[in-house]
Amino acid sequence: MSGWWWVVLVAAAVALATLPYWLPGAVVALRVRIFAWINGEEGVPVPGRLVGTDGFRRVYGHPAANGRSRGAALSDLFWYWLAPGPEVHQEHLEPGPRYEEVARSTREFLTGLDREGWAELVSRRAGLLLDALPGDRTTLVRLRDLMMPLWAEVYYELVFAEPCPAPARDLIVANADDVVSALKCTRLRHMGRRDRLTRYLAQRIAEGAAAKALPASLTAREQGYYLQGTFFNTAVVQMSEAMAHVLLAIATHPEVQQRLRAEPEDNAYLDRVIDEVLRLYPLFGVAHRITSGEIAVDGATLPAGSVLLFNYADYQHAGLADGDRFDPDRWLRVSARDINYIPYGVSANRPCPARGIAPIGMRVAAREVLRRFALSSSASHTRSLPSRGPCLLAPVSPVARTVVPQRLRLPLMRLRDRWEGLGRSIVQLVLGSYMVWDARRQRLCQEYFASQEAGS
Repeated sequence: MSGWWWVVLVAAAVALATLPYWLPGAVVALRVRIFAWINGEEGVPVPGRLVGTDGFRRVYGHPAANGRSRGAALSDLFWYWLAPGPEVHQEHLEPGPRYEEVARSTREFLTGLDREGWAELVSRRAGLLLDALPGDRTTLVRLRDLMMPLWAEVYYELVFAEPCPAPARDLIVANADDVVSALKCTRLRHMGRRDRLTRYLAQRIAEGAAAKALPASLTAREQGYYLQGTFFNTAVVQMSEAMAHVLLAIATHPEVQQRLRAEPEDNAYLDRVIDEVLRLYPLFGVAHRITSGEIAVDGATLPAGSVLLFNYADYQHAGLADGDRFDPDRWLRVSARDINYIPYGVSANRPCPARGIAPIGMRVAAREVLRRFALSSSASHTRSLPSRGPCLLAPVSPVARTVVPQRLRLPLMRLRDRWEGLGRSIVQLVLGSYMVWDARRQRLCQEYFASQEAGS
């Protein structure tokens, strides 16, 4: 074999071996370009050229930044991912009496338990879930998958004031997993899963099972959509993602885990860990708002009808010299007022209704996990939560045994994580491009508002 063939073979081998390190990034860049080509360029990035970091909060909290879906082609994509019932999803309802009534119902559900009752509910459901895991050997889990049944059961009990039956939990988990997988473009939508949950919720509503009054302005089917969108889509998905990030950060920072174990009653430190996780890995990527009037900021005027794209990650990382570093003790030196930090949104523009109880739930759930398991992971930790957060759970019980030494399992996990990232990026390119095209074709949001105007 001639010399140049050896060069070709070596180059091919190197390219193949290094695929997981360079191809995913290239595929992501290609996906962004394809999305823009299919969906069109729309929106004003914030922070960006017209509105800097300093103007982020002012624009976000401006009274004219109040449109939710109507008038933005981008809304078609979010409605597609969040179907069924995005027209009564609290986050996407336009301002007015209907939104006020829905928001009031949500607050009543969330305040149905005081803080102690909420902590007890999370602790009880987490204990039952975690005690079902093997207690005598190290187990590989996906943290998001581990957490979803917990929050499905917690929010079911909050909404219906009774323990969640296993079939209902499975319906909720299947629906929530379908939503977040479609959002991350790792799977297509499966409307059958969502429809089954919709029918189940309609049946429960017909039985009068809801613990609080549902919005009277909504039809029975819309009430089911409301519960599904607010509690069994958003709440379950966001809390599962948040807890997966918290636990993965603990697993990948042994010094943090060691301190949490050494000081199990130091909730102040655990709260700083949670705050730092939410700062570094915000649950919202980009939130879009449509202006109902002109907004003047930083010498520029944003006209009515502008689509504002608020980038949480860019905003929360800006303004700190070490903004990309995980440092829970930075919160001893700064407060939320000192830095760019809005984990639950801005109070002037529909902040997260669960902002009062979500940190308590995360603290309680994290303690329940740490009480039973030591965590370790070699996963690359990014906001997208690759591979759903692979993690080894080693029981702290003295009867636990190790089948494969951790020093061998972690490198294998790292290698598998790299190759999974390669396959996932290609799947996201194909499925994401299709879903963006399909959403553009169906025009769910635009068709809905057009039908409303025709009927008025």
